[in-house]
Amino acid sequence: MVQSVRDSEVIRDLDPSSLVDWLRKMIEIRLAEDKVMEIYMRGLVPGTVHLAQGQEGVAVGSHFALSPDDWVVSTYRGHHHALARGVSLEALFAEIMGKASGVCRGMGGSGYVPDFSLGMLAQPAIIGATVPLGAGAALSAKLQGEDRISMTFFGDGACNIGAFHEALNMAQLWKVPGVFLIENNQYGEYTAYRKSTALRDELASRADAYGMENCVVDGQDALAVYEVVKTARSRALAGEGPTLIEAKTYRYRGHSRTDPGKYRPDGELDTWKERDPIDILFAHLAELGVVSDDDRQVMWDEIQDVVDASSDRAENGLWPTLEDCESYVFAD
Repeated sequence: MVQSVRDSEVIRDLDPSSLVDWLRKMIEIRLAEDKVMEIYMRGLVPGTVHLAQGQEGVAVGSHFALSPDDWVVSTYRGHHHALARGVSLEALFAEIMGKASGVCRGMGGSGYVPDFSLGMLAQPAIIGATVPLGAGAALSAKLQGEDRISMTFFGDGACNIGAFHEALNMAQLWKVPGVFLIENNQYGEYTAYRKSTALRDELASRADAYGMENCVVDGQDALAVYEVVKTARSRALAGEGPTLIEAKTYRYRGHSRTDPGKYRPDGELDTWKERDPIDILFAHLAELGVVSDDDRQVMWDEIQDVVDASSDRAENGLWPTLEDCESYVFAD
């Protein structure tokens, strides 16, 4: 799979030097979520946090395949999607800490960091709720004749929800310009997906029941993700209907802050870390002669400084006032 994607026309059209931006973004996401855990442990985060470390390849590969005009629907485990889409570090940290300078003015918290100005429509906490929202957004684009798609992310656990099947059926029936991506990190909360679904392997094959195009991709490889999302987007805009993509990936931490992940088999985490998405992209760039080990360390240190400074500014930001909070209860 890896070799074939490197030789694909979609990948050959990429400027190798531009892939350094992908690498920087993936490192930014990794370090930002380290920082989120740090500020949580300092008692600065109301509620809990859901991290996506290990899934950076899915977010970066997908979002670089999209247009700024496309719509995005993500989930409560969505820091990586927000940063990949363009939400600033300071706005992310401020939101997580409940500050007025947050991307949602401190009203959402860790699970709600979408920026509507970037086409991010929602990050619902209800499992599977993204699928009908994404289908509806794609239908809207079709009815209004807009040159955009709706990109919808959800986890493997959502594939057992009735709304998943209902929305995919309607999306295919109406040939909406949508791409639906299962971020299969192997666990729905604390349960391995193989223990909660009768399918032994490919969740994407469920789309066969609706005659929908589908595929499985190595979610640890950002280039492979980019290729399938780019291809699916082109199909959608050409009026050929939606695509269901299953990206096989892994979350390094537990479901939430309070989950130590003891249900995972011994050695499983280490095995997945041997195919870390940052390492895979770096190895490709090193092979092309674009970056070196020294470049990587300099990049890592630079981004760490930016992450630290952004978090500090967010921490020193103002709290929303009571009037601010009340103003978001009812629409004008």
